[in-house]
Amino acid sequence: MKTNGLKLTVALILPVFGWLSLSGCVSRGLTGGKNGKAAGWVHHFSVPENGDRYYYFIRSQLMLRRGDLDRSVDLIKKAIDEDPGSAHLKTELASLYLRQRKPKEALEIVEKMLQEKPDDVASLVLYGKLKQGLKDIEGAKEAYERILDIDPEQKEIYLRLGSLYVEEGDFDNAFRVYDQLVQYFPDSYVGYFFIGKIYMERGKLRKAEKAFLRTLELEPDLEEPRFELLNIYETQGKERQVVRLYQELLEEDPDNIRASVGLGYFYYNIGKLKSADAIFKKLGAESDENPEIVRAVIQIYIEQKRYDAAVIVLEGMLKGAPDSSDLHYIAGVAFDGIKDDNMVLRHFKKVLPDSRFYQSATVHMAYLYQERKETRQGIAFLEDVVRQSPENVEFMIYLASFYEEAGEFQNAIRVLEKGIAAEPENPRLYFRIGVIYDKQGLKPDSINAMKKVIQLDAKNANALNYLGYTYADMGQNLEEAEQLIREALKYKPEDGYIIDSLGWVFFKKGEYKEALKHLKKAVKFVPDDPVILEHIGDTYRRLGDQKNALKYYKKSRANREPGDSEAIRKIEQKISE
Repeated sequence: MKTNGLKLTVALILPVFGWLSLSGCVSRGLTGGKNGKAAGWVHHFSVPENGDRYYYFIRSQLMLRRGDLDRSVDLIKKAIDEDPGSAHLKTELASLYLRQRKPKEALEIVEKMLQEKPDDVASLVLYGKLKQGLKDIEGAKEAYERILDIDPEQKEIYLRLGSLYVEEGDFDNAFRVYDQLVQYFPDSYVGYFFIGKIYMERGKLRKAEKAFLRTLELEPDLEEPRFELLNIYETQGKERQVVRLYQELLEEDPDNIRASVGLGYFYYNIGKLKSADAIFKKLGAESDENPEIVRAVIQIYIEQKRYDAAVIVLEGMLKGAPDSSDLHYIAGVAFDGIKDDNMVLRHFKKVLPDSRFYQSATVHMAYLYQERKETRQGIAFLEDVVRQSPENVEFMIYLASFYEEAGEFQNAIRVLEKGIAAEPENPRLYFRIGVIYDKQGLKPDSINAMKKVIQLDAKNANALNYLGYTYADMGQNLEEAEQLIREALKYKPEDGYIIDSLGWVFFKKGEYKEALKHLKKAVKFVPDDPVILEHIGDTYRRLGDQKNALKYYKKSRANREPGDSEAIRKIEQKISE
């Protein structure tokens, strides 16, 4: 068994700190004191005779409970006006800003508090957490280091600071922090765990083993240190210790999927194939009733890109559940990871239409057929899929694209018209049929289709650009073409093809210098597109710069298919003459 990496385990052990947990200073509530008085927070500031600060604070908390954050903030500000020296009230205001997703405002308050009391630990803690939330990691680390210098018994800060160093791969500083943690808190099992992980990263397996064993002495019920020990023992070839640890885990929890899968894979690796098969078959047979099994296999193997291991595990599980669509799909993904296309297709074809993975498997197979240039096989496959799922328009779009690729435009139109009948408000269908009309030379039909797309989806940059470029290429409606293309650029400002369209509009207007400016910008985003390169050549030619025209025509021809470059070659010859 290989380690899943230090970063993953940090995420498993440490809590997730969101904005709302940053201050740690939110009021403890308004009830619980004698005679109905508020409890837990009154000691933070004195109550004057007129009670204004007290009143505003209570009202602020009531507004907070009602979900009126803006009013709560206004009231806390009034309380601060009455008692400008109250650190508690300022901290409360900072916490309210965090609830409003205004971390910068909260940070500004804390920074002012630190100017007055630079060594105040509570303020430094909040400051560090704010910096961390704002992704200012250096600022957060500096704050946490300062806190530990002032008060080395801030247990949570060790964990925060150590995790930041781990995330950066700074294991020397991470080790220093965790080592200091266990010196001040000898019962910190988390500290020993991360010390073990760092030793693992450094290849010091004996010291790592000692740290993980100490973790388990302090917290015997933890699973993660046991799996780390399994990593060590497998690396060292200690078969007995590995089997014993797995069996202990399974004795304590017979439903421990991670342990079952791990033991089965270990048996496979040491040649105990019958034992491995027995475990995998059992897991496969139970997977239909227990979706956690499939989820665990995905997390342990697929998400960690351990595709070779996944193939072994899943092929074994399929012996216990040969008709499982879920297992066939995940097996297909695993084989895709090791680039075995034939096995990908074999497994995906066994994913049934009622499976949650059916659409993903179908789309993946379509891509594979396309990549392999197996257009006829793709068409046959997708025709069958559409018959089985006549309501699924996505499959129709893929089938139409295969017919389009094969040059069977009428069949593509037939399929897309069927899709439009099923979903008359789907802009993707009109876009695809508009492209095919264009390829057939049916410009009016293509234009109408693109107009329909824009009618259904006014922000569809592709349709806006397509229609605008069509007008430009025809030399018609050039003002409208420019307007359409500029609208498209609002949604895709760095799309080289759309920028090229704008340049082409100016070319058609005879504004060649303006055209060249946009075309040169377009080629920065799409440097090898033969059409854009040809457009630049055309523009230089109109500007009388034959040298640069020839340069870009040659670039265009170099990026075209052999049978698609004859026209460019003729232009080059004419210029050279």
